[in-house]
Amino acid sequence: MQEYIEFLKANPMLSLAWIGLFVGLIVVTFKTSLSKVKNIKHQQAVLLMNKESAQVVDVRVKADFKKGHIIDAINVPLADIKNNKVSALEKFKASPIILVCSAGMTSSQAAQLLIKNGFEQVYNLSGGMGEWQSSNLPVSRSKK
Repeated sequence: MQEYIEFLKANPMLSLAWIGLFVGLIVVTFKTSLSKVKNIKHQQAVLLMNKESAQVVDVRVKADFKKGHIIDAINVPLADIKNNKVSALEKFKASPIILVCSAGMTSSQAAQLLIKNGFEQVYNLSGGMGEWQSSNLPVSRSKK
């Protein structure tokens, strides 16, 4: 124990950095466990789509959506969700919705906004389209 105290005295900035990282990890873990948004992997997404008719919502911009998206996904960009232009999603308020973006970060933000707007079952696809495509799962391309 004496060595730890000596280390803390000799390296105060490094010690504060480690304490900050530890507190940050605890806060993120706590927030994730309390969040109503569930992060799911592509296997779970496929099960939700097949067994519970989950609607896939792609929150990327229209150009990225046209390059490739999950089959039967609808495109509602994050900007529309931020501006409460979610009329296309109103009929899915009580059913499962899987949000997708490029890497899973933007869709997480969109999921939080949908929860605030009263959507009940919102899921975020971890890894987004990048992981979906790297797993060789089917992708549809828009011709328009």
